[in-house]
Amino acid sequence: MENHRVQEMMQLMASKIRGIASSLSDNDVDKFIAEILHARRIYVMGAGRSGLVAKGFAMRLMHLGLQSYVVGETITPAIQDGDLIVIFSGSGKTKTIADLAETGRDIGAHICLITSNADSRIGKIADCKVIIEHQRDDSDDDAAEFEIRQMLGDHKSFAPLGTLFETTSMIFSDAVISRLMEITKTDESALKDRHANIE
Repeated sequence: MENHRVQEMMQLMASKIRGIASSLSDNDVDKFIAEILHARRIYVMGAGRSGLVAKGFAMRLMHLGLQSYVVGETITPAIQDGDLIVIFSGSGKTKTIADLAETGRDIGAHICLITSNADSRIGKIADCKVIIEHQRDDSDDDAAEFEIRQMLGDHKSFAPLGTLFETTSMIFSDAVISRLMEITKTDESALKDRHANIE
């Protein structure tokens, strides 16, 4: 096994993320931002590490003054026609998340998917998609690749568990918040006013 300095690995990851940022479609990103700005309420979800990214995004949307909720929390209200669901899913096929997405779609919610797999089960019903390029091995079953093979460590790529999807998604979501701050002319002091004060 090769030995690398942690700093070198960070630089390599940063280089990969820069490349992914350059590959993002302006049209896809603009459509995603438009969906957020026009949504009555925004629900976010994801499984595993993607779920943690989703929660962070929901918190930033709340700081921005938007009505945002995390699917699955006990205080999350019923979704309604005209609401938006933002899904973070590398595979786009995780069964529990796909089931919830289809239920939301049936109710009348719009679906936005942040993914590495545009042609996935969720991708096929999404109103907008942002494609995060990935460093994954080829697999006939994307869901299995994300949920099983990563845990086994059977990968060619260098990043932990074989993917930079979650890390890149977190940076993407923070950049979206920065862009929304510009569009809505919201300064950082307004975000601080909404930050939790009973932590």
